[in-house]
Amino acid sequence: MTTTKSVSQAFSSTGPLAKAINGFNPRQAQLDMSLEVEQVIADKETLLVEAGTGTGKTFAYLLPTFLSEQKTIVSTGTKTLQEQLFHKDLPLVKKALGSKLKIALLKGRSNYLCTYRLEENFSSQPHKRRQAGVQLDAAALADLVKIRQWSSHTQSGDIGELTDVADDSAIFTQVTSTSDNCLGRQCPDYETCYLVKARERAIEADVLVVNHHLFFADLALKDTGFGELIPAAQTIIFDEAHQIPDIATEYFGQSFSSRQLLDLASDCLQQYRVELTDVKQLGKAAEKLQRSAANFRLLFGQNPERGDWRQRLRMTTFSQGFSHVVDDLTFLYEVLKLCVSRTEAIDNCFERATQLLSLCDLMQQVDKPGTSLWYETTRRHITLHLTPLSIADKFSDVVEKSDSAWVFTSATLAVDGQFEHFSKQLGLSSARSMLLDSPFDYQQQSLLLVPRYLPEAHAHNRAQALVDVAMPLIRASNGRCFMLFTSYRMLNQVAEILAESIDNPLLVQGQMAKRVLLDHFIEQPDSVLLATSSFWEGVDVRGDNLTCVIIDKLPFASPDDPLLQARSQDVKRQGKEPFAQIQLPQAVIALKQGVGRLIRDIDDRGVMAICDLRLVNRHYGQVFLNSLPDMQRTRELDRAVTFLEAINRQTKERN
Repeated sequence: MTTTKSVSQAFSSTGPLAKAINGFNPRQAQLDMSLEVEQVIADKETLLVEAGTGTGKTFAYLLPTFLSEQKTIVSTGTKTLQEQLFHKDLPLVKKALGSKLKIALLKGRSNYLCTYRLEENFSSQPHKRRQAGVQLDAAALADLVKIRQWSSHTQSGDIGELTDVADDSAIFTQVTSTSDNCLGRQCPDYETCYLVKARERAIEADVLVVNHHLFFADLALKDTGFGELIPAAQTIIFDEAHQIPDIATEYFGQSFSSRQLLDLASDCLQQYRVELTDVKQLGKAAEKLQRSAANFRLLFGQNPERGDWRQRLRMTTFSQGFSHVVDDLTFLYEVLKLCVSRTEAIDNCFERATQLLSLCDLMQQVDKPGTSLWYETTRRHITLHLTPLSIADKFSDVVEKSDSAWVFTSATLAVDGQFEHFSKQLGLSSARSMLLDSPFDYQQQSLLLVPRYLPEAHAHNRAQALVDVAMPLIRASNGRCFMLFTSYRMLNQVAEILAESIDNPLLVQGQMAKRVLLDHFIEQPDSVLLATSSFWEGVDVRGDNLTCVIIDKLPFASPDDPLLQARSQDVKRQGKEPFAQIQLPQAVIALKQGVGRLIRDIDDRGVMAICDLRLVNRHYGQVFLNSLPDMQRTRELDRAVTFLEAINRQTKERN
């Protein structure tokens, strides 16, 4: 382990970072965090750190990581941050320190091209595609051509390299594998598999960058310790750690989807049409499962929804629909049993059918204590979930048995200055904690507006009232404004009114991909962007491009959410108050994320408008205010307009 002096020297005005980064200035909060991380690595303890925006937390944990020279896993919240770490931050720190440590990037399997599926599903011979029953529209065929061309020269097989193919292209599910349909060592392309190569690099690396979903998917393969993808490490660091409780809960539970059924049926049909043409029952059984899985989805509403699966299962229509799925899956299982050993792919299908039948049984255990049994639908599919109400015991057991140092950091971990909500969810009651304020001067740089005279959240004139607040702010900021909503319903109502009321370019989530929306927002400096939850965090727009953020209301979770309902009932049984224990802390952290979109740099200035009177007329409003940065505050719309006009004048003078 390195000495404290070396970390202090690394962050000094004459240290390696100052030499490697133009304009680097030592920050006390950054140094304090780095020293604490170094101590935790040495002591193999657990640390919770809230580091306000601008603290420089990435370098604060990377410096002691490199200097320790121990095997480290860094897990991030998004693939975007993962790539930034691997391609930008890690190489910079490595070069600055003259380190010889190996670094690697590992993503989930759906991010890597599967050459076997590429050839199996889309042979260059058109007749084989027809035999396999593969049907592609013109857009998917065009994307396939691009992927084929790219596949001949890619080194990593990472589909993130394909910038000219849309992220949501239908072709990707056909040319990547899932844990269900991967043939593993039996695959004829195993030796050249891009995922296998990425795993090998991960094992050899000293510093490995993953994302939270991959980390917990891997962790869930065993009750404790790590699974097969992620090697054991002396240090585990979670950036954007506020996402961890929800993601970890998802992977400690079980889920079962109509997509899995349809993928299985499709693969069975392909085997029947190409390899096992003599087994007519295989084709019939697969087609029956396709119909029953599709019909089961049709029992639910067309629009995406969440609900209590226990309640639905008590209704005859839904219990019969699910029974048909189980019966048809059982029939396919019996047919597959007769085909075992005919091909590697058919053996894989048999294993998947066995696992899916086991999951079907789990999804009917309505009396299982300590769990929530719920469903969620998309436009095409339904997923059933069996989710534990608490993962504190399981997760704390993993941490204690790991013999590793664990660091959890984010700009939003604390509620009213306390870490209790976060630590309780993960069973980290004995963890060390550290709260570091942002170095930004929020009193000078920002103004918080809570407008007067707003109607209640569900009032019929609510959308118009939001537009009445937004329009003067949009004019004063000359666009350059985010409007963040807690629901698509309100977003669409406001978008419709604004389209008739302002001349600024209007960018609405859902009309184009998130990345494209952000690019347009920056390219069109007078634009207004309307978005929901995915824009509340992980969006970094700096400088004059964004000077006003308007939030429609406090982001409390929907009271109809089945997992929230189950957890609330569990808290009530313990004699506690669900609102204070669950809903309020979650909403505070979500609001802090939304507010964090405004001030991203030392020179940023702007207005944050939160259009919810509960901030000032409910007793819990003070908890929100205490948790937010120390901005100037006002109830007067005119004062916010004046603040924005002053920013505009200064911007014009600079330019």
